[in-house]
Amino acid sequence: METTKQDRDLSLLAHLLGILGFLGPMIIFLTLDQNKNAFAKDQAKEALNFQLFVLLCYIISGILTLILISFITFMLVAIVALVFCIIAAVQASNGISYRYPVTIRFIK
Repeated sequence: METTKQDRDLSLLAHLLGILGFLGPMIIFLTLDQNKNAFAKDQAKEALNFQLFVLLCYIISGILTLILISFITFMLVAIVALVFCIIAAVQASNGISYRYPVTIRFIK
């Protein structure tokens, strides 16, 4: 499947906006047309799923921090999320469909 520059750019944007949270990928996912921007919509969905998974990890880490088990898990989630978002952005900018390795697929 040949991807357009616009699809690659939108995919790159979805993954990079994921560094700031789930809102950016969600807006891109909801505004794209599946027929015109299939690659970008797929990558925005992937970024959104990953960011929802990261949010869940932050909540669990926050609870663990409150009961003084570990503050390190919170920082570990942030670092892993940043690294995966950058890897995904590079892959998407090259037109390669990227799947995050440790993600619950909330949106099918």
